[in-house]
Amino acid sequence: MYRSRLGNDLSDITLDYVSSIDDDNAIAFYDIVGSQAHALMLYQQNIITKNDAKKILSSLETLKDETFDSSSGAEDIHELIESLVIKRAGMASGGKMHTARSRNDQVVLDIRMKIRDDINIICNCLLDTIEALVSVAKNHQKTIMPLYTHLQQAQAGLFSHYLLAHADVLSRDFQRLYGTFERINQSPLGAGPVGGTSIPIDRHSTAKMLGFDDLVENSIDATSTRDFVAEYVSMISILMTNLSKIAEDFVIWSTSEFSFVELADEFTSPSSVMPQKKNPDILELTRGKTAEVIGNLTAILTTVKGLASGYGRDLQQIKSSIWSTSKISINTLLIFKSMLLTLKVNEKQMKKVTESSNLIALDIAEKLVQEGIPFRVTHKIAGSLTQLAHLSKKPISKLTPSDIKKSVVDTKVDPNLVSEIISSITVVSSLKERKSHGSSGYDEQKRMILDRLKKINDFRTDLTHRENKIKSSLEDLKKQIDEII
Repeated sequence: MYRSRLGNDLSDITLDYVSSIDDDNAIAFYDIVGSQAHALMLYQQNIITKNDAKKILSSLETLKDETFDSSSGAEDIHELIESLVIKRAGMASGGKMHTARSRNDQVVLDIRMKIRDDINIICNCLLDTIEALVSVAKNHQKTIMPLYTHLQQAQAGLFSHYLLAHADVLSRDFQRLYGTFERINQSPLGAGPVGGTSIPIDRHSTAKMLGFDDLVENSIDATSTRDFVAEYVSMISILMTNLSKIAEDFVIWSTSEFSFVELADEFTSPSSVMPQKKNPDILELTRGKTAEVIGNLTAILTTVKGLASGYGRDLQQIKSSIWSTSKISINTLLIFKSMLLTLKVNEKQMKKVTESSNLIALDIAEKLVQEGIPFRVTHKIAGSLTQLAHLSKKPISKLTPSDIKKSVVDTKVDPNLVSEIISSITVVSSLKERKSHGSSGYDEQKRMILDRLKKINDFRTDLTHRENKIKSSLEDLKKQIDEII
């Protein structure tokens, strides 16, 4: 339909090569709604008649329930929908639908509408996952576990503290996506092919009908740039990387060597030959799918990095990367929520490992600091105690008075003071006395959980308000269409 400049139609092989019809089903609905807003605006601006508008809008309305045939011979969904409108409304009316519009502003409109909906879905899924983390944390405020640096046991901590850390990370993912939405929700419709149109259209009108906050004003920018796509996929790449980090922890912790957690059966797979196996395939696939999303981002950036200003057909190739990214992130969040809520935590094993390690070493050093001894001196004493305990293959709490005397040589610190401090410290007392803001202390867990629950509610309120604004605009558009039809 678009090839009037050329003498021949595309061969089947060439058509298959240039066609994006298989990728375009994801934006068919948005193309229809965007076309309705455009046609309504053309009528309101007296560019087409009411009769033309009625025929176009009616035809588009019937297409909302259509299953589009990828073997139609159309290059893309835009050509296919327009051809179907012309077929149903007639060329005299349907042929006017594309007035003052190009595929260039049309496709970017559809992409922006698709991404903004995906962002809202992902943000809702994120809040559900964050809420699941906080909910599980609430049940494990006294579940003792070792905290790690360099994958070496570092300090005694609480499982709730670990979960809240990831809730905070995912909250930042929510905020990043929430902010990205503002730059996505700008209308490019009416920018034309690249330089605008001489026909007196009203771009602000269509933007309002479709629930956009504003316009992408510059017509070159509106049609040819895809930085908003790169930003969106970048934000999802960070999100997936954060989820992959949780997945890696649980993969390690679900091994028999750790036995800290056990995944519910529905999130594992058996071996094809070893019946005793319970493989954390869901978590491993999360790591793999994260790599796929990062690959999508690389593909998008590589596509746009060398393009001259103005639309290039290369941009068609990034659509599948966007849809793939959205689908992966939504599915991952849905699975993670359920996985977290069904997770079995081996509290006894976590506590046993924590108490069998010399994780009170820092607490000893800090107690000595409170006696007026310089930290570097107390650090040396605690380090010496840890080494003696390691060599004697017993915990610091079982060291002899002779061992303790060796630890304070050349420090002028009373070994009896060190002995008293050692005897007063346990893993539990360490956590009770942890007072710094945001620490693993028992009191801090209660405060942080209440604070995170409030944040989740605030996020939900903001998100609902934004969703309702778009919904209201589209409902108003539908009413206007119904009045004409």
